[in-house]
Amino acid sequence: MKATINDVAKRAGVSIKTVSRVINNETSVRQLTREKVQLAIDELSYQPNLSARNLAGAKSYSIAYIYDNPNAYYIIDMQKGILSACKQHGFELLIHPCDAKDKDVSKEVVNMVKHARIAGLILTPPLSEMPDFVKSLVELDVKVVRILSGDVAPDDLSPCVMVNDRDAAQTMTQHLIDLGHKDIAFLAGDAEHMSTIERYKGYRRALKASNIEFNKALVIEGDYSFDSGVNGAKKLMSKQTANTRPTAIFSCNDEIAAGALFAARLMNISIPEQLSIVGFENSPFSRQTWPKLTTADQPNKQIAEDAAKLLISQIRKQKNPITISQYVPKIIVRDSTARC
Repeated sequence: MKATINDVAKRAGVSIKTVSRVINNETSVRQLTREKVQLAIDELSYQPNLSARNLAGAKSYSIAYIYDNPNAYYIIDMQKGILSACKQHGFELLIHPCDAKDKDVSKEVVNMVKHARIAGLILTPPLSEMPDFVKSLVELDVKVVRILSGDVAPDDLSPCVMVNDRDAAQTMTQHLIDLGHKDIAFLAGDAEHMSTIERYKGYRRALKASNIEFNKALVIEGDYSFDSGVNGAKKLMSKQTANTRPTAIFSCNDEIAAGALFAARLMNISIPEQLSIVGFENSPFSRQTWPKLTTADQPNKQIAEDAAKLLISQIRKQKNPITISQYVPKIIVRDSTARC
């Protein structure tokens, strides 16, 4: 027979309520008591039934990750990070993909929160960047933490974990400038994502700081996909006159960069001898190409784990809630860039 919470309490010589506090990682339990309870849990191989716990009382121990993002690597890293925090703190995770462009998306998520008895939500772009959508959730009296691009939160609707894409993009563009490149193209991601806007701002700032004239013809609109990189690079490198062809391409993410590199190879353009290409995020795409991509390391798993810990601290109304400093992705120089 499986051990019960009563068995653990009896073995440790404490109350059932104390065992529950230990399982939930509540700070009010003394260290010696916590160790006694944990020893009893280990000896009895006790596993709490989180689903039953949610149903048994008014307090919910489930959080949800709500997303709309076509990048599988990004989603997997987010899930891993959130799950890591959930396991540490005794919470369950519900994963709910949805279509941010659906006019009924708010209604869909609101109904999910009510029926699944969710205690808190983690939102990533573009959903985290939709104020009306966020308001509809906050009004449910459910805790929300958003992951956003930028250096400061755009409002006070909910706590945020910020990713400073602008400074990282400026550093990345400066890396290309330091290699002697002046004709630097920009392959954009989805226009509605703040990450695209912030990375574009960083790109423009670097050009301005080095007194390099901005050339609008070198900016190609697109989305966060491999095909977008392929099509964008073909447009850029098919230019007939030398003064409109770039010597370097800044891609808004690694998937776009991988597509751009693929297109360049089809056109018999040598990387990096004839064209330098950089990506962003340090996803597996950056390591699966040849040559491997220079990129900006965005630690999505750690960002997600910290966002989940922040959310759980809000749910538990801790006196000293966890605070999150902004992340600035760091440049990783690999073989896809060289001197002009």
